[in-house]
Amino acid sequence: MGLLDILLGRSKPVAPDLDQLFALPSAAVTLEAAAGFTPTGHGSVCFATVEGAAFDDVRREVRALLDADAERTGPPVEVSRDSYGYTWLVSRREPRDLPALVSDLHAVNTALEGSGFGPQLLCSVVGFVGSADSWDEPERRTLGLVYLYKRGTFYPLCTRPGRQKRDNALELQVAAALGNDLRIEQDKARWFPLWDAPGLVG
Repeated sequence: MGLLDILLGRSKPVAPDLDQLFALPSAAVTLEAAAGFTPTGHGSVCFATVEGAAFDDVRREVRALLDADAERTGPPVEVSRDSYGYTWLVSRREPRDLPALVSDLHAVNTALEGSGFGPQLLCSVVGFVGSADSWDEPERRTLGLVYLYKRGTFYPLCTRPGRQKRDNALELQVAAALGNDLRIEQDKARWFPLWDAPGLVG
């Protein structure tokens, strides 16, 4: 870091550390005990869409790698594009098999990074759901633990089904509870809403 960076208060970017994803199963145990949320078995990786044969080859390689898993149950890995033009690769596992889901997300990120598409990677999301009874509400809340690739940090995103509404107090509670398990993003301006992100809802 140069003198100008220090004077202007800029910090050196954190190098991506995909192994941080492997802390999620432990964090899930803490999350259930602290706030009553359990894994949905859904997760996704978001990246800026890139056109071209090289990128198509990597995407096919990733899908083939994950779809070939003999222990996978349910729908195959899906690729979708959101209304902002970003591409999402969604993996679905049994809710109890969070380690396998995390391995899927790690493999996707690693394959894209290794093929030179690291700059296009944005985030990974793992979905959780809470019981309506535990919150005295007539509906369940969904929670995503979002890993920011370029920051090497996580943040919680708590939403209500069918609404673009967040529970900021609960997000702060979850962030505090997971402080010893995950590297929590301290700049809350980077806690982006990601409405209806594949893997976060259903």
